Amino acid sequence: MDRLFKYSKKLIQEANTDFFRYLYDKINWNNRLIGLVGARGVGKTTLLLQYIKTQLNAAKTLYVNAEDFYFAENRLVDLAADFTNRGGTHLFIDEIHKYEDWAKELKLIYDYHPDLQIVFSGSSILDIRKGSSDLSRRAIIYTMQGLSFREYLNLFHQIEIPVYLLDEILDHQVKTPKDFHPLPLFKSYLKQGVYPFAKEDDYSIRLRQIINQTLENDIPFFAEMKVATGRKLKHLLSIAAKSVPFKPNRSKIAEMIGASRNNIADYLLWIEEAGLIAQLRSSTQGIRSLGKVKKVYLDNSNLMYNLGNENVAIGNVRETFFFNQLKLNHKITASKQADFEVDRHIFEVGGKNKTQAQIKDLQNAYIAKDDIEEGYLNVIPLWQFGLLY
Repeated sequence: MDRLFKYSKKLIQEANTDFFRYLYDKINWNNRLIGLVGARGVGKTTLLLQYIKTQLNAAKTLYVNAEDFYFAENRLVDLAADFTNRGGTHLFIDEIHKYEDWAKELKLIYDYHPDLQIVFSGSSILDIRKGSSDLSRRAIIYTMQGLSFREYLNLFHQIEIPVYLLDEILDHQVKTPKDFHPLPLFKSYLKQGVYPFAKEDDYSIRLRQIINQTLENDIPFFAEMKVATGRKLKHLLSIAAKSVPFKPNRSKIAEMIGASRNNIADYLLWIEEAGLIAQLRSSTQGIRSLGKVKKVYLDNSNLMYNLGNENVAIGNVRETFFFNQLKLNHKITASKQADFEVDRHIFEVGGKNKTQAQIKDLQNAYIAKDDIEEGYLNVIPLWQFGLLY
C-alpha cells in the first residue's frame, strides 16, 4: 500500500486546477458511493484528482487505478479494510471496469465501512451500468461527455462565456466578450476540440488509439466476445464513419461486416454506449430498439474528421455537432418535417444560405445556421448551441 499512496500523492499534486469540467459542480459529493462514467479521454481522471486536491485531505485519501499490478495479487475489499484501519476516509478507484467482480466488492466495502466514501470511474459505460444495477440504490452514477464549445473556448483560448439555457439562446439573449469572433474558433473546435487532450501533440494519433482501444478492448471485455467479433465492430464503425448520418439497414450491414443480422442492434448499442456513435430515435418510441432508430451519427465531429479523413461533408458535421450538444440535457428526437425535434421545438440545421422552405408552416420552428455570428427572428447561429453546458 505504501507504493499506492506514493503514486496517489504524486498524481494529486500534479493535478491542474485552472479549468474544471461542467460536471464538477453538478456532482453531489456528499454521497457515499459515486460513479463517474464516460468515453475514454473526456477528462474523468482529471476531475477526480481535482476534487481530491481542492476539497479533501490528501493524507486520508487514496486514488488507485484498477489496472495497477497491485490488483493482480490483492483484492479491493482487502485494500479498503487496510486503508480504513490506517485512518483513510476517501477511496477513489479509476478504470474500475477492469477489475473482475468490482460491483460485488464495492457493495461489500460500502456495507462494511460506513465511514468510507467510495468514488469510482470507468470508460466502459455498458459494464459500469450493468454493475451499478448490482449496487441497487447505493451508487449514484454520473455520465460525462466531451467538451462543449463553451468549455473549449475557456480551456484552449481563455475566453469565458456563461452557460445559457436553450430558451435564452432561442430568445437571442447570448452576450459575448467585446471583439469576439466565434467562427474561426468554432471551425477549429469541430476538428480538434471535443477532447481535453487536444492540447497535446499528435492529437489525431491519440484519438485513433482511443477508438481502437474502445473497440478492441472495452467492448469485447464487456461482451465477452471473440477477437474476430471485435474486428467486426471496427468494420461497422468504419462503415458508419463513411456514411453518417444513415438509417441503419440491419440486413445490409450484416452482409457487409459478415455478421448475423440479429446481432447488429446490439453492436450499434454497444458502440453508442462506449461514446463513439449516437443514434437518433423517433419521438414515438417506448423503448430503445433498432427498429425505431431513424439515423446513426458519429458521437462528435472530431471523430468524423479522424475517421473520415478528407471525405467529411460539412452538412453532416453541422448536424453531428447540434445532436451532440443538445442530447446531454434535452430530449432530442427525429422530426418528420425537419432535422430534429427538441422539447417541442423544431430545428433545421444548415449553412448561411439555408432557407425557411422546410419549416415555413411550422410552429416553434428554428433554423440553426452555420457561418453567421449573430441571429435574428427564428434564425440561430449554430455555434451558440455549444453554450448549453
